[in-house]
Amino acid sequence: MTEPYAMRDPTAETEPAMRQPVVPPASLDGLTIGLLSIGKERSVEFLDSVEERLAAQGLKVLRFAKPTHTKPAPRGVIQDLVERCDIVVEGLAD
Repeated sequence: MTEPYAMRDPTAETEPAMRQPVVPPASLDGLTIGLLSIGKERSVEFLDSVEERLAAQGLKVLRFAKPTHTKPAPRGVIQDLVERCDIVVEGLAD
């Protein structure tokens, strides 16, 4: 039997937050994929490449960005991701 996966929130936390992982969808067809640039150097270029490959498969892609990598994403950006996307890819390139 496999051990349960423990996901941790990477933000500053006062105590660990244990969450159950979300089961990945069987297919991306019909889903909206959000691409989030965290503001680090080259993350936009990385996500440009990801977007190009996803769009070539006919998938719907939306782009989002944090203003800087030094602070958490503004509440409005997170809310847009939650409301508009089924899946999110975060660009962490340097």
